[in-house]
Amino acid sequence: MRTRMLAASLAMILTAGAAHADEGMWMPSQLPQLSKALRAAGFEGDPAALADVTQAPLSAVVSLGGCTASFVSPEGLVVTNHHCAMGAIQLNSTPEKNLIQEGFIAATRDAEVSAGPASRVWVTVGFDKITDRILAGAKGKTGRAYFDAVDAAKKAAVSACEVDAGHRCSVADMYYGSDFYLIKQLELKDIRLVYAPPRAIGNYGDEIDNFMWPRHTGDFTFYRAYVGKDGKPAAYSKDNVPYAPPAHLTVSTAPVKAGDFAMVAGYPGRTFRHRTASEFANQIDWLLPTRIAMYQGLIGTIQQATAGSKAKEVLYASAVASSKNTLKRAQGELEGLRRSDAVQVRRADEAAMLAWLGKQVDGKAALAGIRALQAELDADDAKRERDFILPFLRPGLLGAAVQLQRLALERGKPDAQRESGYQARDEAMLEASLKQLQRRFDPEVEKATLLFALQRYFALPAEQRVPEFDAVFGTDASEATRRLEALYAGTGLDDQATRLAAMTWEAKALAASDDALLKAAATLQPALLRLEAEAKQRAGEQLRLRPAYMRALIAYRQSQGRAVYPDANSTLRVSFGKVSPLSPRDGMDYRPLTTVAGIVEKATGVEPFDAPKPLLEAIAKGDFGSTADPSLGTQTVDFMTNLDTTGGNSGSPVLDAHGRLIGLNFDSNWEAVSASWMFDPRYKRAIHVDMRYLRWLLAKVYPAPHLLQEMQLPAE
Repeated sequence: MRTRMLAASLAMILTAGAAHADEGMWMPSQLPQLSKALRAAGFEGDPAALADVTQAPLSAVVSLGGCTASFVSPEGLVVTNHHCAMGAIQLNSTPEKNLIQEGFIAATRDAEVSAGPASRVWVTVGFDKITDRILAGAKGKTGRAYFDAVDAAKKAAVSACEVDAGHRCSVADMYYGSDFYLIKQLELKDIRLVYAPPRAIGNYGDEIDNFMWPRHTGDFTFYRAYVGKDGKPAAYSKDNVPYAPPAHLTVSTAPVKAGDFAMVAGYPGRTFRHRTASEFANQIDWLLPTRIAMYQGLIGTIQQATAGSKAKEVLYASAVASSKNTLKRAQGELEGLRRSDAVQVRRADEAAMLAWLGKQVDGKAALAGIRALQAELDADDAKRERDFILPFLRPGLLGAAVQLQRLALERGKPDAQRESGYQARDEAMLEASLKQLQRRFDPEVEKATLLFALQRYFALPAEQRVPEFDAVFGTDASEATRRLEALYAGTGLDDQATRLAAMTWEAKALAASDDALLKAAATLQPALLRLEAEAKQRAGEQLRLRPAYMRALIAYRQSQGRAVYPDANSTLRVSFGKVSPLSPRDGMDYRPLTTVAGIVEKATGVEPFDAPKPLLEAIAKGDFGSTADPSLGTQTVDFMTNLDTTGGNSGSPVLDAHGRLIGLNFDSNWEAVSASWMFDPRYKRAIHVDMRYLRWLLAKVYPAPHLLQEMQLPAE
């Protein structure tokens, strides 16, 4: 009943047509109901066609797991961001042949190199609502029992879905436990690096320019997806052939200007706009400041531990880049939420909602459910310091030892009862992760990061300390230093073959091992299981109670004439709006396009503004050919829109009114980093690589005429 009420409320909201064109990460199935807003924004296609994820253009948009990409040729050519491909670039780099610095161009198919055994391209082929099926067994249950019932139903749905070989299925939670969707994806396993610009193009400006406008970054890279000769997904093999996608995007050759319609399709990670006022306060007052301090220290620790060693710097290049992005994002989010007075705004909004709800039929019962949710959230805060720091105590090699112990334990259960992440379907990815660790690990660096995190752990209140962690690491920094030396001196897991062999061991054999890290993981495992059980109890109760909050919020928004879209959760979403300027402060007006003149203006010859010599020479020559902007008379680089994006949208294709590819999303402006929690149309902008810049680089600067030809683009 409650699901039908929610669906009815949502349908009424959508037909009201009250959504702002620039706000909303819409499920494809919602777009036909937004046809009026789409057309008002300038869309020239059929909104109904956007509802089907198995048809063009959305069938060309794929997930990389944490980033988005899209097919741009019938032969499996994939385009995404340079920073999304950094792991693959780093895996193929050495101090002698550093692809991060030098870039990479595969002149032939044979020269394309593996992006790594864990690299995947997921093609969505099904998106079906299965709410009743998931919640049937949870009725009347609470807490852990509610969690387990939903979890078992999800696993059963996934198992039935994955009878088709080569597919990966998942169940997505929409509106916080109110609706559930079964998502079916083709899992492509042989992904190869095709083209990557040098770091000084793909990451021009680095952290100085990150989240800033104006930008001058060529943040793009090409992959290619391969399959077996039978056309089915297969692990890397020289005998594999390029994958033929169900659709591919056409790269536009038309100009882009302010006011043009723009639409982004991708897999945004997480937003939290429908969270409670108390959760807003926790995010701003505690979590973000804590995260900032943690990552500042972690980055400094890694940089100090790798200083003077090119080999170690290469090993940790991807980790440092990711951590820097996390840090700056947290800093921008905190500044933005404080600037918007988000806590007070959300509290006032929630208070108004509750007052409205109290006047409705059955309002008292609904209020009781919401108060119960708020009590659960308050209880959750009691151990927040502990729950924040413990994941940092299982990095790299020690984390692998923990995984191996847990895998052996789970293998003793029927597959359907195993913990998610340790089922038979997950073992290939676990193996790939153990393999890739060899190119992303150094014992001295890992010990340094562990000691840094342990110092925070030792500062926890006594009641938040965990006996098993104390047993492994000691109770102070000096003791921890000695123990870490012994742990890493006494392990053989730094050898890839040893790690992979340990995947086959039974739980008893692992428990009896004299390997120091495996012994440490065995000691930690009871604590991790106990903490996991506590977390599931809390999660189950919140999963049961949040739908009451969502029903109230949706009904209240309906009374205001406002639309409600699900918070982002790494499922396929579409946002639409326009190419837009920005006036973030008094006296400050930003144009929505940048040009190569800005590259030269910023160039210092010193990283991160060490523009490559071939790029500067090409700019000086001024030969921009068909990619030059007709009104500006020069080569564009990046552009801004008012599209609604967040983490996970990196690499997402930006489409024009006809569904043609005009850009790749790669960033947001500083003023909009807080949009994952609060959307403010005055400030929210998304930043994209102009496909005209990409085309010019491939034609004139670091030539790849074969790729232009493959995309049916002029090589000029």
